Amino acid sequence: MYAATIGLDIAKNVFQVYGANAAGDPLFNRRVSRAAILDFFSKLPPCVVAMESCSTAHYWGRSISALGHQVRLIHPAYVKPFVNRDKTDANDAEAIHEALFRRSMRFVPLKSTSHQASTMLFKTRALLVRQRVRAVNALRAHLAELGIVARPGTSNVSSLISIVRDRQSKSLPPSAITALKIIARQIDTLTKDIEVSKKH
Repeated sequence: MYAATIGLDIAKNVFQVYGANAAGDPLFNRRVSRAAILDFFSKLPPCVVAMESCSTAHYWGRSISALGHQVRLIHPAYVKPFVNRDKTDANDAEAIHEALFRRSMRFVPLKSTSHQASTMLFKTRALLVRQRVRAVNALRAHLAELGIVARPGTSNVSSLISIVRDRQSKSLPPSAITALKIIARQIDTLTKDIEVSKKH
């Protein structure tokens, strides 16, 4: 007898697969290695596969869908109430399967690679902006300790960088100039990368 529905708990190396028949009776709850998971599903007749919408779920969802199965992604917060015993891979897979049948369950849309790529670009840009803010704050703080300040705002940072790079300046100790030039160089690089990310 083949599984009609499956709860799949995905992990780095070993996945847990809970299968049930059309009546909901459990058929198996087994471990399958990451390398063998697609081969496992390729040998099953089309069924409904539920999994939590974690970071790699969209990749596995697309891969399993390509084998003819229907994939349902569930937000982890909606699965948690169905873990009735100790948290193990086997119990998690069963809980995912249980959550699948709730009438009020809201499923997460399966993302395409292009959608995921757009999200990656947005997150990367946000990361770069945070890093630049930290670098600018460090530059301001270090220079303020030496009595050099500039008006707030990113646009005014260039005046501080000019002071750091002024070869004629005698106001900064040589060791401070070395450290501050590293930060200034990082700010320049981050600014260029942010501009590149805006073009895509």
